Amino acid sequence: MEFIPGPWELVIILVIVAMLFGVGRLPEVFGAVGRGLREFRQEVSNSAKPSEPSDSAAPPTDEEPKPTA
Repeated sequence: MEFIPGPWELVIILVIVAMLFGVGRLPEVFGAVGRGLREFRQEVSNSAKPSEPSDSAAPPTDEEPKPTA
């Protein structure tokens, strides 16, 4: 079961946050939350893209392996 907060729940949450951090720091707190969410989304989208092969990987060779023994 999924909980979706309604308007009254959001008001109560905002009042509690205002009491904890103070009204003057609310823009700073919400700005930090926004930056964190933005960075999280960027990292998730970067991890979904296929990674580029690194230059440190050995280049492919056309030589066939020589038999041993």
